[in-house]
Amino acid sequence: MTDPIDESGSAPVAARVPTDAVLTVRGVRKTFEADVAPVRAVRGVDLTVARNEYLAIVGPSGCGKSTLLNMIAGLEPADDGEIVLDGETVTGRDENWLALMRRRRIGFVFQFFNLIDGMSAIENVVLALLIAGHKRRQAEARAHDLIDLLGLGDKADQFPAELSGGQRQRLAIARALANEPTLVLADEPTGALDSDGGREIIELFRRLHEDGQTIIVVTHSAEVAAGADRIVSMRDGRIPAA
Repeated sequence: MTDPIDESGSAPVAARVPTDAVLTVRGVRKTFEADVAPVRAVRGVDLTVARNEYLAIVGPSGCGKSTLLNMIAGLEPADDGEIVLDGETVTGRDENWLALMRRRRIGFVFQFFNLIDGMSAIENVVLALLIAGHKRRQAEARAHDLIDLLGLGDKADQFPAELSGGQRQRLAIARALANEPTLVLADEPTGALDSDGGREIIELFRRLHEDGQTIIVVTHSAEVAAGADRIVSMRDGRIPAA
């Protein structure tokens, strides 16, 4: 386990519980207010993910899987329940603590890349490292290592618009790996790609998992899900008990 995050002044660091689980979700719920009626997006989800596991969460659009991923990352507060990442409680924390947690422990891969168009490929990765607290020389060295690892060494000085969809997603994954995260979360990572680009990303996640990375991917693609160790289905805001 990594050291506890203790730089927030508003919430104590949770007591650690010896466990092989890197993530535990207990009874998590989320409802969004809407004009006609409240939308119960997540309805009491329980989920445990082992360290070094590769998990796929599948289900139709609107079933709550992206909302669940956002709550795990601390991007969306849960209405009820508890989320514990690497022995520390995520739920109930303030924004400063959550931002620090994401910088240190979460790598998030988005469907539409979320790259900064005005920065080169290498600068997109360097920025993530600088935000995480690395010195510039260290950040540049690690960024080059990651770019090379993901097969983009010859694209380092190009801008996102000059890259193919698969290359942009590989760049987004390089950025997600910059802080050596405890957990990589990927939300429909092949959804904006053609079939060739999608296969590139499926193979890349398989390689990262073989190297020991813990991954949760949300997808409606059977091909993406097939690469995971374990698949759970989500429907109407719930994950049925096994």
